[in-house]
Amino acid sequence: MERLQAAIERAREQRDTRGPARPQRGPAPDKTGVDEAWAALPEIKLQRRLMLRNRIMTFRSSKESTPYDILRTRLVQQAQTNGWRRIAITSPHSACGKTTTCANLAFGLGRQTGTRAVVLDFDLRRSGLGRILGQKGEIPMEDVLSGRVPFKDVAMRHGPNLAFGLGFGTSHRSAETLQSEQTRRVLEEIEAEYQPDLMLIDLPPMSASDDNFGFLNRIDAAIIVAEAEQTTMTQIDVAERQVAELTNVAGVVLNKCRYVNGAYGYEDGYY
Repeated sequence: MERLQAAIERAREQRDTRGPARPQRGPAPDKTGVDEAWAALPEIKLQRRLMLRNRIMTFRSSKESTPYDILRTRLVQQAQTNGWRRIAITSPHSACGKTTTCANLAFGLGRQTGTRAVVLDFDLRRSGLGRILGQKGEIPMEDVLSGRVPFKDVAMRHGPNLAFGLGFGTSHRSAETLQSEQTRRVLEEIEAEYQPDLMLIDLPPMSASDDNFGFLNRIDAAIIVAEAEQTTMTQIDVAERQVAELTNVAGVVLNKCRYVNGAYGYEDGYY
C-alpha cells in the first residue's frame, strides 16, 4: 500500500493533476415539487441475499461496510468543499470492480440522512449496475439519453433519498450518445427535477473505448478504481493522466486488496 501511494504521489508531482476548472452551475431551483417527484418513483425491489453475494456490503450498516462508508464520507467532504455534484466512477481496465464500488457508494449515501443521490449507469455497452442489483428491464439507457424515453420511466427509488437510473441491453452508439448535446440536456433536466446533492455515474473502463473522453468534461470529478495485484502502476498513471486532462481526480481506490495494514485499514475489533 505504501509503495502504491508513493508511486501515485510521484506521478502527480510530474504533472498538474488539478484538471480543468469546472463550469459553475447556477443556484438550485425552487424545491417545490421535488419531494413529489421523488415520491412518484417506484421502489426498487432488492434481495438481501443477492446483494451480499454480489458484495454490496453497504446495503445494511455493518463492520463489512466500514471501508466503503469511509470512502463515502471522504467523497462527500470533497464534494462539499469543491462544489462537486457529478462524480464519475471509472477504472483503468475491466474487472477492477468499479460498478461494485459505485453500488456500495450509492447505498452508503442512501443511509446518510439529508443527502439525496441519483446513480446512473452510463456504461452503455454492458449495463452492469442493473445486473448486480438483480434488476431486469428492456429500456436501454441510450433511449433515455437520446430523449426518446423520460428518465422517470427507468428510474427507481430506494428509500427516501436514493434513486437509480438503470439501462438494459447493449448500445452500439455509446460514444456518440455520451458526447451528444442531448445527453447534456438530459443530465441538466434530471438535476433540475430531482435536485440531488450528488450524482454517481458508472462509466466504462478508460481503456475499453473512447466513450469517456467526450463525456468526462461534463462531470465535476472522477474516482479511479484499480484492482490490487492486477492493475499496474503504468495503467494507474495513464488512467489518472487521462482523467486529469478532462476533469478533477477525486482519488484512486485500490479494490480487491487481500492484505490491509493498520495504516490504511480500520479497527475490526472496535465493533
